[in-house]
Amino acid sequence: MARRYDCNDATDRTSGLREAASAVRRGELVVLPTDTVYGIGADAFSSEGVADLLDAKGRGRNMPTPVLIGSPNTLHGLVTDFSEQAWELVDAFWPGALTLVARHQPSLQWDLGDTRGTVAIRMPLHPVAIELLTEVGPMAVSSANLTGHPSPEDCDAAQGMLGDSVSVYLDGGPTPGIVPSSIVDVTGAVPVLLRAGALSVEELRKVVPDLEVAN
Repeated sequence: MARRYDCNDATDRTSGLREAASAVRRGELVVLPTDTVYGIGADAFSSEGVADLLDAKGRGRNMPTPVLIGSPNTLHGLVTDFSEQAWELVDAFWPGALTLVARHQPSLQWDLGDTRGTVAIRMPLHPVAIELLTEVGPMAVSSANLTGHPSPEDCDAAQGMLGDSVSVYLDGGPTPGIVPSSIVDVTGAVPVLLRAGALSVEELRKVVPDLEVAN
């Protein structure tokens, strides 16, 4: 039976974060608010948890799960060949609605789907999300919806779609909006914008003027 906690209530928030952290460590799924939409998450290093996440969404391994982290410092243990321009983007836009596609450390024992050696990674600008991520470490997180359905802007919508496949729901109230993060590929010599979202090309080029846009 799924448990739900009101994170706008201080006592409920404390209990909810404790229960969510315990669930993540057990390899179970949680729903959490972010600065874009609600996400469904699992321990990034739990292959079973990530597989359950994909199953809950009705999503295949050909659409790997992004990873959320609670601090830019966490990047040092997760990615390799991270360019100076990539760090400049982190400094300018994290925490926030920028996802970076980078090469992950080949030694990492995780299975996020068919990633071809890369990981899509972001630090969200939401206090509940950051507090949970700081407690449990990197989480595989995708939008908390069934594949093909709208991304949820509130906990009711997420729970209505995912039900008891999730152990803990952290209700942080409505999210700011459904505009997704912008995605920039930093695996090559020049950063490439794969998806325009909350951050425009113009905003990104103020930091990396040679940013290219994918066709």
